Amino acid sequence: MESFKSQFNTGYRDDHGELEISPSQTSIIVAILSAGTVAGALFAAPLGDWIGRRISIIGSICVFSFGVIFQVCADAIPMLLAGRFFAGVGVGSVSVLVPLYQSEMAPKWIRGTLVCAYQLSITFGLLAASIINLITQKMAGPAAYRIPMGLQLTWACVLCLGLIVLPETPRFLIKKGDKHAAGLALSRLRRLDITHPALVEELAEIEANHDYELALGPASYRDIFIGSPHLGRRTLTGCGLQMLQQLTGINFIMYYGTTFFTSAGVSDPFLISLVMNVINVISTIPGLFVVETWGRRKLLIVGALGMACCQLIIAIFSTVASDSQSQLVAKLLIVFVSLFVFFYAASWGPVAWVVTSEIFPLKIRAKSMSVSTASNWLLNFGIAYGTPFMVEEGTGYAALGAKVFYVWGAFCILAAIFVYGMIYETSKISLEQIDEMYERVAFAWKSKDFEPSWSFQQLRDDGFADSGIPPPEHELQASRTTTTTSESVQTIHTESSPSESQSEEDKIINELGMGNVDFSY
Repeated sequence: MESFKSQFNTGYRDDHGELEISPSQTSIIVAILSAGTVAGALFAAPLGDWIGRRISIIGSICVFSFGVIFQVCADAIPMLLAGRFFAGVGVGSVSVLVPLYQSEMAPKWIRGTLVCAYQLSITFGLLAASIINLITQKMAGPAAYRIPMGLQLTWACVLCLGLIVLPETPRFLIKKGDKHAAGLALSRLRRLDITHPALVEELAEIEANHDYELALGPASYRDIFIGSPHLGRRTLTGCGLQMLQQLTGINFIMYYGTTFFTSAGVSDPFLISLVMNVINVISTIPGLFVVETWGRRKLLIVGALGMACCQLIIAIFSTVASDSQSQLVAKLLIVFVSLFVFFYAASWGPVAWVVTSEIFPLKIRAKSMSVSTASNWLLNFGIAYGTPFMVEEGTGYAALGAKVFYVWGAFCILAAIFVYGMIYETSKISLEQIDEMYERVAFAWKSKDFEPSWSFQQLRDDGFADSGIPPPEHELQASRTTTTTSESVQTIHTESSPSESQSEEDKIINELGMGNVDFSY
């Protein structure tokens, strides 16, 4: 905006002699928010495990609001940078805690769709920001940029007020040993009475799974890399997925779209940026529906290959086109960037957050999510800071221009390979059953055929599950017979109980002296 350049310019002029913000200043102004988000994402885990997911989000919103006030009041770059850093700390923390909160409170059949709604809300925010920028860009004076900055406080207040009404997640309350509060929270979230059998069973499974995880060992930061079951692989999966989400090149379009479209010869870059954000919103909606039907793996692979095709086409046309074809290249750029945004918004935008909110066990979920999200923001910072030096012309700059899409296209191909080899299919199973899948399924590409069979509640109470081989002390003992069967194992384990609890069939069998005979076949 002209008013922003006028206020924050430090004397730098472009090739035409007009006042501008220098590329190095642009880089640090844009990227400092991402630096704050890395710090916020790392702080989110200990905070979320200490005071809870809900209160931590409210605290993060307060830090964000503090940063927004600094930005609105800024009249020079240093104060603006301070405001964007503190706002980034809040954003980074919220970006860990909100998907974590959603995945821990949602029933399994809508968990993926609900976390996708997180990304959909982000796209609505980007669209709203683009509209406000378009409206205020021609205003005279500081109001042109202070109004968009100040409006950030509106959504902070909405999120804060909503969380005052909502309960803490049942899984965090179980982690803290407060089973009664967990039952009340789950009752509110499921809209079921606290004594309802389905609610009692779900709560018991959450509690038993947590007990089982604790029996496997501690939950330190060291354990997220070397712990069991396969926690190192899961952490690598989360970090790799979040890094590759940034390396698709989406934030090159979102951060520098207006300046890039201007350099590519597009006449109205603010309008084109608005169109991209409209596509971003609309394209996220199909992802909400197919994330459960297609599954996570298929959607991510199709999205990565679609993005790669769009970006490589842009790069190739930009390379072979002559100067006289600049208008044609500009039109192709708009068309294929639009298609790229469609593929991203329907797949990698929402699904990367879905996967990273699901694959970690409860005892290290907050820590692992904070590390994987911090890796996202670290790459975000690198791309935000380095892009002007890659794209712009001049001494010390790479001057890639549209050829930068070769880089993004190559990373999209790498992303498709990574998903095939590393991402397990987590749709339609509970968070507790994902632990079993990582124990039983050796390769990610075989995970779509996984059928859960363990019950952590049974593991805790009996020492084994239906899919496993029971220990010897459960075999043939005199008294009432209880039969445990699986596809390949039929055993009998017995326990003493009052005769009145036996069924009529059991009483007759015992009277005939056949109480120890296995009738399971």
